[in-house]
Amino acid sequence: MMAGVVAAQQRWLVETDRSLATDGVWTEYPLPNPGSGPTTIALAPDGSAWFTEGQGNRIGRINPDGTGLKEFPLPNANSSPRIIALGSDGNMWFSEHSGNRMGRIAPDGTIAEFAIPTPNSMPRAIALGADGNIWFGEFAGGKIGRITPQGVITEFPIPTPDSGPRALAAGPDGTIWFSEFNASKIGRITPDGTITEFTLPRPNSGPGDITAGTDGNMWFLELNGQMDGRKVDGNRVGRITMNGTITEFQIPSATGSPTNIAVGPDRNIWFTKGGVVGKVVPDGTITEVPMPPNSGGTGLTAGSDRQTPKRLSNRLWVASAAGNKLLFLTFK
Repeated sequence: MMAGVVAAQQRWLVETDRSLATDGVWTEYPLPNPGSGPTTIALAPDGSAWFTEGQGNRIGRINPDGTGLKEFPLPNANSSPRIIALGSDGNMWFSEHSGNRMGRIAPDGTIAEFAIPTPNSMPRAIALGADGNIWFGEFAGGKIGRITPQGVITEFPIPTPDSGPRALAAGPDGTIWFSEFNASKIGRITPDGTITEFTLPRPNSGPGDITAGTDGNMWFLELNGQMDGRKVDGNRVGRITMNGTITEFQIPSATGSPTNIAVGPDRNIWFTKGGVVGKVVPDGTITEVPMPPNSGGTGLTAGSDRQTPKRLSNRLWVASAAGNKLLFLTFK
């Protein structure tokens, strides 16, 4: 389906919305500027989708029906905005991977930036914590950062040197959970900065994106192939309980690498992997749904955005950097 053709109106789900499913038909919203590189998406309370343009160096916003697209250039060139999430202050917050800053954009498009104290820290994933602050991982800095709504930043060094914190998410236990790509560990940090680490069963498993599931556990991806100067042997979806018990599930397709993970409208785990999105049911069974040609999914969301999945919409949104578009599946 092309832009402007919407199968069903977007809405927020209620508790009685159970056993939803998608027919696998995609709705697509192409972006007007070539090479924008949409990376991740987050949903605002009004249902609008906000997204980072990693190559275009902009933050975008679009209404659920595909109208009202606005793009906001960042103040500094080559900032490479990466992950975006709704803050407790009602603004959208995002990481600037190359700019070494955290950004904040108000509903009217006003942008503020906050420099990270550690130079060249390469901030990546961010999430809203139970404490009302935004937490972020410093991939090159080896630290977990916390920024208040006022922009005050505190950094916490990870015990394992050069661990490469790649992604993080808020857990149901009130802590922040994060992946250590270089160290093959999953970490947990309390609001006061106490860190605990859990070693994965296999070395070079390359843990990546992570999110909280509806089952009270954290779910994460294990990347695959050569990336960030390391060859990893993952291609799995992992689950870790609150006490640190880890289970891994092999992804059926052998080639490529999974990228991002989120809870879908059906309350199952979903992830992007090249030209497909994968669904993981609670027992670990994985099925894959094809995307339109030349789509190549990156970030995805149904509204929970790396928090515990209390807020979900009836759409699974996907950012396609390769296809220079946003697209979604509708669940009924």
